[in-house]
Amino acid sequence: MHFEVPQFIEVEDKIFGPFTWRQFLYLGGGIGMAVVILLTTNFFVFILIGLPLGILAGALAFYPVNNRPFSFFLEAIFNYASKQRLYLWRQKTEVVHKSEPTAPQNTGFTAVSVPPPSTQQEKKDISSLARKLELQAMQKSE
Repeated sequence: MHFEVPQFIEVEDKIFGPFTWRQFLYLGGGIGMAVVILLTTNFFVFILIGLPLGILAGALAFYPVNNRPFSFFLEAIFNYASKQRLYLWRQKTEVVHKSEPTAPQNTGFTAVSVPPPSTQQEKKDISSLARKLELQAMQKSE
């Protein structure tokens, strides 16, 4: 048996002519509210409120930001503006590398000596040991 695998499942269906359901709702709501503002208030209020509302509806319907809908972009702006942004940096007291003078060897091979760990925590920290080895290798190559 052969089965067809659905293609383009991320593309929304066109419901109302060339518009998807979401585009139709954004345009209908935004432009409808702009028309109501135009008919019920004077032209100056329409310019201040109705025109930006219609532009926002057009952006929500048609303008993608980084290939994502404009509504995701507005949500990200709202979350950024409403959340607390206080970042504190605290320096760790862990020493990554202590330089120790080593005697040069005459052989063609270079041996890397690692100082013994001074605390129990450093014995467990493999990444710290890797950093120490890298730093010693860099210092010997200079």
